[in-house]
Amino acid sequence: MLKGKKVVLGVTGSIAAYKMANAASMLRKLHCDVHVILTECAAKFITPITFETLTKNPCLTDTFERQRPVDIHHITLGQTADLLLIAPASADVLGKMAYGIADDLLTSTVVAAACPVLIAPAMNTYMYQNPIVQDNIRRLKQFGYQFIEPAAGRLACDADGIGKLPEEAELVNAVIKTLSEPAKSADCAEDGHNPTDLSGLRILVTAGPTRESLDPVRFITNHSSGKMGYAIAEQAKKRGAEVTLVTGPVNLSVPEGVNEIPITTAEEMYQAVMEQEAAQDMMIKAAAVADYRPKQVNMEKTKKREGRLTIELERTTDILAELGRRKRRDQCICGFSMETEHVLENSRAKLFRKHADMIAANSLRESGAGFGGDTNHLILITKEGEEDLGMRSKEDCANGLLSRLFEIWKKKQEVF
Repeated sequence: MLKGKKVVLGVTGSIAAYKMANAASMLRKLHCDVHVILTECAAKFITPITFETLTKNPCLTDTFERQRPVDIHHITLGQTADLLLIAPASADVLGKMAYGIADDLLTSTVVAAACPVLIAPAMNTYMYQNPIVQDNIRRLKQFGYQFIEPAAGRLACDADGIGKLPEEAELVNAVIKTLSEPAKSADCAEDGHNPTDLSGLRILVTAGPTRESLDPVRFITNHSSGKMGYAIAEQAKKRGAEVTLVTGPVNLSVPEGVNEIPITTAEEMYQAVMEQEAAQDMMIKAAAVADYRPKQVNMEKTKKREGRLTIELERTTDILAELGRRKRRDQCICGFSMETEHVLENSRAKLFRKHADMIAANSLRESGAGFGGDTNHLILITKEGEEDLGMRSKEDCANGLLSRLFEIWKKKQEVF
């Protein structure tokens, strides 16, 4: 299955290093050309001769290996491999990789690698959950490194929790999957985005309508289909982001891998968003949230009677304004503005009033840009100016919006 493929296994200092002998053997049985790099600490747990016997290749531990002085190992391995799998990956090595430190053979090979790098962290639960370690993982994901998430269970230190190296079969399956995927071009896509540029970012998207009950039978809502918000969530996930979708009632399937939080009312959406906002890097408010709700909800069905019926309404909480008020300096917020007149003027006023970083404006009056369709015409408004995306599919609009918001986010990180 892996005939003609060259995989470099980077084994670091963890008791889980023993699993990599079986993983190497399993890869070898699939006709894979396996090369192993042991860190100095890893060699305390498992010996080089074990891997040499299983792989039929030298097991390397020293950047300045004297047996083959003409071969610069970290360049040769990094440039000729089809995949570099680092498993188990210790907290120490994750930190070095995250900041480009290349002080041994393994980290030097990572820096020089021209192939995909797959990382399987393994360590004590408290170490894994340490904010510094999590920040290093997030940083590596932003650079396009791929991860195999650790398993949960009983650890060697007698603790129970996340941090276990997955079983050998899972590691091998991840290698097979990565090597069988079509090669991703290093160039940008046609619309200017890199297919993994959002890796590691946490993005919250709201979508769909809300419903405000009048009684057990009737409610106030709007014509939103949720298609624009769902397209944003799907494209953000495809580009590597960790996506949370807070969605009103729609007839759409949640994109694969997206964390769904279903809601019905504006207040439920407010509560769900506020519970999630502190953990997000970007928040995109594409939902059509009710501005008003009935002040009194009848517990029984409202009966028809002669004459007019007057329903008193009260304001709902302004979610976008509250996000703007709470926003940290390193967060980005994008709101939506659907208008029927004075699109640019009203939307720019909303940008400043709600303290948003960007407003995606469109006109209900324009054919193809309203509710329920598969196309949209967005104008992205920021403090610096406007960008007209033109009439495009909602997927293309989503990618254009995400690319522009990502540019704003990157500038904020430089300042922050």
